[in-house]
Amino acid sequence: MKICSHILGFPRIGWKRELKKSQEDYWNRKISQCELKIVGKNIRKKNWITQKDMGLSFLSVGDFSWYDHVLTTSMMLGNIPSRFLYDGEVDLDTLFHIARGVSFNRKPTFPSEMTKWFNTNYHYIVPEFNQKSSFHFLWKQILEEIREAKNYKKDIKPIILGPMSYLFLGKSGDLNFNCLSLLPKILPVYQKILKCIKNENISWIQIDEPILALDLPDEWKKNFIYSYKFLKSDLKTLLTTYFGSITHNLDIIQSIPIDGLHIDLISGDYDLQNFNKKLPQEIILSLGIINGRNIWKTNLLECFHLVKNFQKYRKNIWIGTSCSLLHVPIDLDQEIHFDSRIKNYFSFAVQKCYELFLLNDAINKNKKTLLESWVLPLHEKIYFNQLNKKNIQKRLLNLTEKDYQRKNNYVIRFKKQQKKFNFPILPITTIGSFPQTKKLRFLRAKFKDKILDEKVYKEKIFKIIKKNIQIQEDLDIDVLVHGEPERNDMVEYFGENLDGFLFTNDGWVQSYGSRCVKPPIIFSDISYIKPITVSWIKYAQSLTKKPVKGMLTGPVTMLLWSFPREDISKKIISQQIALALQDEIRELEKNKINIIQVDEPALREGLPLRNIDQEEYLKWAVKAFKLSVSKVKDTTQIHTHMCYCEFNDIMQSIVDLDADVITIENARSNMEILKFFKNFRYPNSIGPGFYDIHSPNIPTEDDLIKLIKKSMKLISYKKLWVNPDCGLKTRTWREVKHSLRHLVNATKKVRILQNH
Repeated sequence: MKICSHILGFPRIGWKRELKKSQEDYWNRKISQCELKIVGKNIRKKNWITQKDMGLSFLSVGDFSWYDHVLTTSMMLGNIPSRFLYDGEVDLDTLFHIARGVSFNRKPTFPSEMTKWFNTNYHYIVPEFNQKSSFHFLWKQILEEIREAKNYKKDIKPIILGPMSYLFLGKSGDLNFNCLSLLPKILPVYQKILKCIKNENISWIQIDEPILALDLPDEWKKNFIYSYKFLKSDLKTLLTTYFGSITHNLDIIQSIPIDGLHIDLISGDYDLQNFNKKLPQEIILSLGIINGRNIWKTNLLECFHLVKNFQKYRKNIWIGTSCSLLHVPIDLDQEIHFDSRIKNYFSFAVQKCYELFLLNDAINKNKKTLLESWVLPLHEKIYFNQLNKKNIQKRLLNLTEKDYQRKNNYVIRFKKQQKKFNFPILPITTIGSFPQTKKLRFLRAKFKDKILDEKVYKEKIFKIIKKNIQIQEDLDIDVLVHGEPERNDMVEYFGENLDGFLFTNDGWVQSYGSRCVKPPIIFSDISYIKPITVSWIKYAQSLTKKPVKGMLTGPVTMLLWSFPREDISKKIISQQIALALQDEIRELEKNKINIIQVDEPALREGLPLRNIDQEEYLKWAVKAFKLSVSKVKDTTQIHTHMCYCEFNDIMQSIVDLDADVITIENARSNMEILKFFKNFRYPNSIGPGFYDIHSPNIPTEDDLIKLIKKSMKLISYKKLWVNPDCGLKTRTWREVKHSLRHLVNATKKVRILQNH
């Protein structure tokens, strides 16, 4: 029996980030909504033509979104919070209003919360639920795109997020509200959507239920079975899971009427033969065999043998990517600067589609020789002597438990630091970055392209730093930052200055909305070469008597926001990065930089989905952070920053980091996160984010005063810091100056009240 090949989704940003650029042009009123929609249509067209040319069995439809696929689902289901409704009209501006808190002709308001999509660096807009939530098939983008895709004369597989995962990923302001109570309302709408899709002469639909990789409460398991029995229709359903094994939830699969099941063989640990015995034989099993989250070329010969062997036990097999290709860059052919020998190790979204074609062709023809030339470079990789460095490996072997501990505990350090810095109550700082203007990006590009020599470049960057310091002094901020004008990205910049990383020119991946990142590739053992940030921070500190923070990206975040090696463990990579950062911190301290921020926004992101696997990850992740900062003096104040994640399940690990000050994202969560920090009795100092930097809205002084006062009821004012919720690189200078001025003024007014 011939097998089919398919993907779970294709990147939506366009080959040259066309979606990002057109979104931002539309928000800035440079193009019309009609022009924006044409860009989206052209991206979808090229995506579908690529999938067709690569010989996939289906075109994926429904993987395109204007901001985020979970938000698209909310629009489709008519789940729109009342504050975003404007004259009863719902359109593309409504979608942007929900995501950004502002849109054309709409009254600015606080946007919906944003958080990480499982254990990835992709962010989704969190659905909002309450007892009055209602649903109806409102936003018919999926049907429009099905009709578009029919022009390409290929079988179509629409993709939607399933009802159980959608409800599970949402939130209610009422902590006692059970989202499952909305099932009777939402299931008939899903039923109607499936019927409308079937009426478009569609045979298969992909319904994503990624929460099956989690440890689900019994109540959710029972309702899973109820939901899919309710949704049973003539449309063939491929239930799609990813990011981990679902073996522990196999009882659900055995009890629901589905036609196909997709499993992630990259992230999930499966005993396929045993798994197969428990799965009804009539179900098609789709094997996620091509890694959708990393960029290394697949060993297709190994895949060939795995599938051919498995065909002895099951005839109904498809092959596919482990998850959506949303998480990898689009096309390796754009990387013309790569040495051809190195380039042969990688595979981006287009090449992964081709890998599926090659594997499918070889399996159906029973000719593994078709794959030999593809995998040849993988065997040559072991001859690259740059991969492993003896000095780094020796340094790791010599580590002891002392290397992970600071000299004294927080209570002792706090007293020494208070004496040294003499901060006012509620000290004010920012998270690190300042606006990355078009002029600044152009300056860096000229230096990178060697149009500008290093001396002139440094002079210009110093000039920007001087301006940043002056602005902060004028605002009367207490702990200053240099603004990071020399940095393109918080991970890429450090990777460029350490040995062991490779970089793409166009390897962009969507993080959220119009925000794209270009993850580095960890290619070999990582080592410190020379000081990275010292000259910039030292210069900034020379301009002011106030302390200037050294700004570093933490080892876990650098690891998780890169494409890592697969021949050694993530734990070892994190230790290599930590030692390099330790060397940089030592240099900062030598140059009298006494406040150093080591950001770990990805700490929660890397948490394995199942409880049984989490302790081991948290243990090495925390130790990597502590290794990087352990050698500093008691009087050196260590800050860290975390954002857009659920803190409650890693709270003890956050305490174990033992940072002197943690700054967190709090603005979109209506103080929920801060309440948790209070209930947990977080022992060190904390800076909750008092305004949302991902929205162009400027907070008022009155609102900020209320938030600061509210925070002081939850956290002792002696340990409370005041700051925005994240870096300011994506905002305009006008927004930044107004927002920070309001923040400073509000803080000063609260200080006066507190002192009296």
